[in-house]
Amino acid sequence: MTTLVIARLTFREAARRKILLAALLLGIVFLTIYGFGFHYVNVELNRSGSSPGPLERNEIRNFLLMAGLYVVNFLTVMMAVLTSVDTLSGEIASGTIHTLVSKPLRRWEIVLGKWLGFTGMLTLYLLLMAGGVIGLVYLISGYSAPHTSQGFVLMWLNGVLLLGVSLFGGAMFSTLANGVMVFGLYGIAFLGGWIEQIGSFIQNQTAVNIGIISSLIIPSEALWKRAAFEMESPLVRALGFSPFSAPTVPSPVMVGYAVVYAIVALILAIWQFSRRDL
Repeated sequence: MTTLVIARLTFREAARRKILLAALLLGIVFLTIYGFGFHYVNVELNRSGSSPGPLERNEIRNFLLMAGLYVVNFLTVMMAVLTSVDTLSGEIASGTIHTLVSKPLRRWEIVLGKWLGFTGMLTLYLLLMAGGVIGLVYLISGYSAPHTSQGFVLMWLNGVLLLGVSLFGGAMFSTLANGVMVFGLYGIAFLGGWIEQIGSFIQNQTAVNIGIISSLIIPSEALWKRAAFEMESPLVRALGFSPFSAPTVPSPVMVGYAVVYAIVALILAIWQFSRRDL
């Protein structure tokens, strides 16, 4: 019960700092621009004459859908990190954390409550953004990508994973150091994912191995690659290459590794905060 109170307070604090409002307004702007852009592309695709056939039209729609979701995945990751990067370290530095720890609360309840609050916020944000992109594509063109529910869950897990890492860093480092660490890890995964993708295309096993190692360091990019694979069209899957996924698709084992990674990150955040001298 106490954990849920902390979660509610965390959500209210994010709203008070205008984080939710800014994210909502920018999300609406993004969806508006995306919707108009997709509409005019779809109108051109449906013109009579030299327009492509139904299969080609759906391939273009799927590409535009994946482009929109690629941006949504990036924004969700940024939302997860930027909202939580100073929630522990900032409160420790300012001394406001003493208001909580002086009450009859266990420290693990504070961390878990904050995790639940931010996770709820991320879930709502992803529902708005990913659901908006998928819904706009369907309403405008009638096209529906395969396995969107699996893709949504994997994108959600990606945000939760980075959230856990951010809370762990916040319990150990200052806000600035935590931000550098989390974005540095995300950058390693992003770069490694592209190296693996290019290595698969040119059939260079060393480059592929570099990508795999980066996914073991932090599997954020692997989760997106798997989500993209789930939602891509059957033709793109058969070709085995697109700008949003790689021929070497992350396996269910890697997804399981990401789940364990996210859980361990949260446990380490609780452990580190419980032993830290405030």
